Amino acid sequence: MLQNIVSNIITKIKKQDFLVYFRKLSIIDNSDSKITFGVVSGFMKDNLEAKFYKDILEASKEENPNISEIEFKVDLNIDNPSNNDVVDCATFYKNFVKSKKTTKVSEVGTIEIKPSKTVNGRYSLANFIVGSDSQLAYSACEAVCKNPGKSYNPLYIYGDVGLGKTHLLQATGNEILKKFKDKNIVYTTADKFITEYVTAVKKRSIERLREKYKEVDVLIIDDVQFLSKKEQTQNELYNIFNILYEQNKQIVISGDRAPKELEELEPRLRSRFEWGITVDIGRPDFETRLAILQEKARAKEFMIPQDVAEFIATNVTENVRELEGVLNQMVAEYELSGQTPTLAKIAEKLKKLSFTNDMLGLAKEPQKTIIKSYEDIIKKVSDHFGIETEGILGINRKKEFMVPRQVSMYLLKTKMNYTYERIGNIFSGRNHAAVLYSCKQLEKMIKKDQTLLHEVNTIRDSIGI
Repeated sequence: MLQNIVSNIITKIKKQDFLVYFRKLSIIDNSDSKITFGVVSGFMKDNLEAKFYKDILEASKEENPNISEIEFKVDLNIDNPSNNDVVDCATFYKNFVKSKKTTKVSEVGTIEIKPSKTVNGRYSLANFIVGSDSQLAYSACEAVCKNPGKSYNPLYIYGDVGLGKTHLLQATGNEILKKFKDKNIVYTTADKFITEYVTAVKKRSIERLREKYKEVDVLIIDDVQFLSKKEQTQNELYNIFNILYEQNKQIVISGDRAPKELEELEPRLRSRFEWGITVDIGRPDFETRLAILQEKARAKEFMIPQDVAEFIATNVTENVRELEGVLNQMVAEYELSGQTPTLAKIAEKLKKLSFTNDMLGLAKEPQKTIIKSYEDIIKKVSDHFGIETEGILGINRKKEFMVPRQVSMYLLKTKMNYTYERIGNIFSGRNHAAVLYSCKQLEKMIKKDQTLLHEVNTIRDSIGI
């Protein structure tokens, strides 16, 4: 009976909601008109009652028309391996979908489907939170999914760590597989590709490696910057790239910098990365961080008070992984102690993690970005140091101009995600090596000079970045 009810539930609600909110179900009591379902936790009980009571009641009525009421209780015996009257919803869903596919295939004959390799099914374009700094990258991935090998090939996505590059790459692979089930999709990281190449060399099976990649329809490579100083591996990737590109096979790549800035890679490989479209992902704004935090909490079946979520999104600003790390700590503490997160506790936690100095437990108003272009940043820097903008943009090497110039370049690179080449064009046509040197020099200086660090932070606060 329970399995039939769960099958009915699957047909009534979205897949994502089922997999997120339904963990395990049991039947504690079953009378003529009422069913009492057992669930894993009070959190799951509250969500099922609030969100899916009507759907579950209808699903129960389809199995027994006399049912007029359902109830949920925490079943302390639900995780007992000897308890056979329990449905593991995630496993049941997989088997349910598999049985449906088998039925369809048997009607039209056997279909051979090439399996995708190492693409993680939990990543999708649907659960990627799109912000202003990731809109272009997201749209490019959508276009590739509709027409792989023909739209934007190769697609190169770059940005700092923890901003969602891996999510977009894996989601692109999953979306293509969903639309083109015969495609052979391979997702790998640069590190794994290096290991694979070294193993092939040791076993004298390079040709086998090449043959394997020749069969790929979509090749996705993450973190190509780690191919640095691996000349032979770079050469092999260059050959594989050419083979796939000539056959109109889709190639998707990510790195932490734009191709031109990957100076450790061979120029001919970098140039191929630029054959298609290059897009960047910037740091998410407050609204996007808040939405990401809430979505990830929902996926973990964890409820965060709105004021706590806003406080975290205001103070944890660098990347998504940091947000997820704070969320994981909250979930762990709740599971271990049973205490729900409060503003005061989170303020103390973030202070210990060096995210904020605020111990008052009061969420600050989210900073609003008031800059519209690079001119706004340079104007703020020039006003702060009391010099003309022409002096910052010019070639005068006096210290009174050099430090503000380095600060401007540093902010454009780290906070606006401008490429070194673009920054160089702004500053009297300097080459990207000169801009890179200036940014590195400032990083060294602010580590040693607390006064200069304060100056930089003051400028950042005044323009909301």
